[in-house]
Amino acid sequence: MMIKPLPILAFCLTTALMLQGCVAGAVVGAGAAVVGGAAKVTGAAVGAGFDAVTTSDEETRAKREREQRAWEREQRRCEQRQKRGKDC
Repeated sequence: MMIKPLPILAFCLTTALMLQGCVAGAVVGAGAAVVGGAAKVTGAAVGAGFDAVTTSDEETRAKREREQRAWEREQRRCEQRQKRGKDC
């Protein structure tokens, strides 16, 4: 059975409009690849595209911890400057 590109493209574009930010770009990119190759979209292909644009909880936590350490470091530097009579 041959998949017609136009309905698939319309579906992908409609879906992309309902999604936000970079997830929409990944869906449109995956849709274009499917239409270009006239292949079936599988859950694995869509899942891989979604995983490529999402951030894991561990990555988010690590980023927050780095930002917190940087903020604390800047606060310590500011306190040291104030002790010497300087502005932050």
